Amino acid sequence: MSERFEHERSEDERPGYGRGEHERIAEERTEHERAGAAPAPSGAATSGAAIQLENLTKRYAGNPEPSVDNVSMEIKAGETVIFVGPSGCGKSTTLKMINRLIEPTSGRIRINDEDVTDIDPVKLRRKVGYAIQSSGLFPHMTVAENIALVPKMVGWSKSKVKDRVEEMLDLVGLDPREFHGRYPRQLSGGQQQRVGVARALAADPPVLLMDEPFGAVDPITRDHLQDELIRLQHELHKTIVFVTHDFDEAIKLGDRIAVLRERSHIAQFDTPEAILTNPADDFVSGFVGAGAALKRLNLTRVRDVEMAEFPTVTVDDPLQSIFNKLRSGPHNELLMLDRRNRPYKWLRRGDLMRAKGSLARAGQMVHDTVTRDATLHDALEAVLIDSGGRVAVTGRRGEYIGVVDMETLMNSVHELLEADRLAAIEHQHDLAELRHHQTEQELEGGAEKS
Repeated sequence: MSERFEHERSEDERPGYGRGEHERIAEERTEHERAGAAPAPSGAATSGAAIQLENLTKRYAGNPEPSVDNVSMEIKAGETVIFVGPSGCGKSTTLKMINRLIEPTSGRIRINDEDVTDIDPVKLRRKVGYAIQSSGLFPHMTVAENIALVPKMVGWSKSKVKDRVEEMLDLVGLDPREFHGRYPRQLSGGQQQRVGVARALAADPPVLLMDEPFGAVDPITRDHLQDELIRLQHELHKTIVFVTHDFDEAIKLGDRIAVLRERSHIAQFDTPEAILTNPADDFVSGFVGAGAALKRLNLTRVRDVEMAEFPTVTVDDPLQSIFNKLRSGPHNELLMLDRRNRPYKWLRRGDLMRAKGSLARAGQMVHDTVTRDATLHDALEAVLIDSGGRVAVTGRRGEYIGVVDMETLMNSVHELLEADRLAAIEHQHDLAELRHHQTEQELEGGAEKS
């Protein structure tokens, strides 16, 4: 996460998130994590596990209707599946039944073909990480102590725990030297959520459940956390089941999306592309909403498009060499990088003319960047609000990778829309053939009866 987010208010400073609320959330989380997870060698990631839900139902006493009614679903190993639906539809209840924080009334849960419905819930939770809104960190524990909690409970050695804590902090983009000894109140909301994810993954579970984990942070931080989750999943290949009420978030994160009606009835369970192009009914169309073509931009990452060639210099380059590079090149500006190879300033020819031997006040500071895992929607938004019509692309440590400009994005948009148009034509052709075949069968059936 970029430095400009370092000073976000922590969750403790936000209205409605006092110490008592944090402790309640932390206690709920620790009840789940108390058993920990099976040890794995530091650095050796466990691949995801397949999940099958079979006729899963939850009834509460005094309620004539089930909260979750007869849900069956198969989730592939290493897949990110998003549960999206209206408030109260049962999506969080369904999620919590997977690790039996809520016990199902009936039905079966299988993880890697093992029926876990009747085994000890503690044993089950060794296979499942859990991340919730507002992170659920213990306020009286340091960041390192929070992350180390589960590995310690299952008997990892001190050296292995120490290595794992540093590994996980690095994995979620937090400098271990800087954050190791901090307390949750000293972190921004986004940093707390990163630590929460690190804690859920600390003992290397194959399954990660996430219940609206980014719902309590501001929109800018939320975008960056989503990008981080995409990057993590690209590296780790866990099986992730993620609950949200935000369809745009579902499109951005999910390999497949389960659109749920009341009582978790599945309205459509398909890829984001299929749901955007061919929603199953009016209920699903209502979730897709207007601007499906623009939402389609959330399905393509910056890493999938060609980056524009752009000249760069560093803060240590002599002024004359910078001037010569800009004067001799085809571009009207160049990008200055700092000593850590991060985007620092945009410099134009006029800036150099006014520099008079110093670049201290010359140029425009780089205020926004996108990562390779950002969507084209994120990149387009950044380009549109930038006076120069371009945005720098950075790696996980903020290091410069390239530049995406308006021309690149517009070409990609046209390609996406043309692909969607062709897919829609093909789908209509398939439907017409199916109707024709059904009509022929009906006619043949009628002829036989007569």
